[in-house]
Amino acid sequence: MSKTVDHVNQSASDPDTADGDEVFEAIHAVMHLYRSPRHRSAMPDAAELTHMEHKVLGFFCRHPGATQSDLASHAGRDKSQLARLIAGLRARGLLDAQPDPADRRNLRLHPTATAQAVQQAAQRQARAVAATAVAGLSDAERLQLLALLQRVRANLEPAP
Repeated sequence: MSKTVDHVNQSASDPDTADGDEVFEAIHAVMHLYRSPRHRSAMPDAAELTHMEHKVLGFFCRHPGATQSDLASHAGRDKSQLARLIAGLRARGLLDAQPDPADRRNLRLHPTATAQAVQQAAQRQARAVAATAVAGLSDAERLQLLALLQRVRANLEPAP
């Protein structure tokens, strides 16, 4: 299978300088190349999950019995968007819901066996893609890249 490369949004700028836009275009391109194979081959019979659906399933696999509110607090996303995602995952048999014994208005969400298998396949695929992505980088280069990305993240996170 041949690789396709998106040249539409690439600029022909000086390779020895990079402004913020170019840095984030590169980050976006890397994330697209990272996510694309994960979603295509995670598990063919899993009905093609979106990136956010994978994220939601991952949360409930790591936190079985959590609520939609727990997810909203963790993800910082709109509750109505999450409600639609959760409803879709429940309809597809990937999440089970049980009323909270302490407050029956709240639902405790648990991944089904199918969801756990999907998540495990996605994690294996992610590890394989990540290994390919950093192939040829030394341990020092990986640490440097991680440190630089952490600084960028810290610059963008709201001040306490």
